[in-house]
Amino acid sequence: MRYALKVQYIGKNYAGSQIQFRNGEQIETPTIQGELEKAISTLIADKNSANNKRPIKTVFSGRTDSGVNSLGQVVHFDTDKCIVASKFIYSLNEILPDDISVTDLKEVEPNFHAQKSARRRHYRFEFINRKCKNAFDGDLLRVKYDIDIERMQNSLNYLIGEHDFSSFKRSGTLNPSKVCFIESAECRRVGDHVVIDIIGNRFLYNMVRTIVGTLLEIEGHNLPSSHMKDVLDAKDRTKAGQTVSPYGLTLIEVQY
Repeated sequence: MRYALKVQYIGKNYAGSQIQFRNGEQIETPTIQGELEKAISTLIADKNSANNKRPIKTVFSGRTDSGVNSLGQVVHFDTDKCIVASKFIYSLNEILPDDISVTDLKEVEPNFHAQKSARRRHYRFEFINRKCKNAFDGDLLRVKYDIDIERMQNSLNYLIGEHDFSSFKRSGTLNPSKVCFIESAECRRVGDHVVIDIIGNRFLYNMVRTIVGTLLEIEGHNLPSSHMKDVLDAKDRTKAGQTVSPYGLTLIEVQY
């Protein structure tokens, strides 16, 4: 049987969502996947996998970087055990670290795939637009110069639709696919916070953080909104802005 989980986490204390390997060997560093598989395996031991270190293997809807949070990461796993959702969620949350929680669990069709079946993903980046720091700012990025929300929205509008996002892809990543479809990209001000919501079918490694870095370059240098189009059309990572801190980036939802 195949089950799907909805998982929330604060990414600050983890080296990303996925277990990492070097030269075929697993790196012993804390990850969301590692903690989740350890917790599930504590509750379930598949008879066909009794000799494995981690009997339950999970598949995530997508990779999130170190420091990135989630409100709606979707994960699937297979087991021959029948699970009672309410009891399993309670038991799982009791043994997971405090900064990881499971909010939903359901049985899904055998052909459901957390990553490949996903149709759209919603990311949100939040930063502070204020000159002076506040004791409650936490790890959020603080931008001291004034942000023009209208110009930022105009810049985001150039990203709508299907494009080659090579300019916003981390240099050296191996995934050859660079085309994504952005359904919507919106920004708004909430007090002294700026919130950017981007929904797309898929995202490249560091893509959202580099888009935000390019927006801040436009704002910081008082460039026209059309600079975003120039960067997009260039298909050249060196033309885009810096990749901003992961703190403030959250995977809000994955839709199927």
